Amino acid sequence: MTTSAIHGSRIDPAALLRLPQVLSLVPVSKSTWWNGVRSGRFPKPVKLSERTTCWRASEIFALIEKAASEEVGR
Repeated sequence: MTTSAIHGSRIDPAALLRLPQVLSLVPVSKSTWWNGVRSGRFPKPVKLSERTTCWRASEIFALIEKAASEEVGR
């Protein structure tokens, strides 16, 4: 199993991240994040319960890698 080092911490790619954790990795506001989820720009959430929403860490890492590679390609 591999882990990713982002912001000095190791996060298991199989982990589920809550919104505050996601926003600490992806520098956008909460409303921008939700607009991106609705438009398909950002990954769809996983609903654990009526009031608990998470995202797969692996999908967040892929989003960050994609954004970084697009930035390098400019």
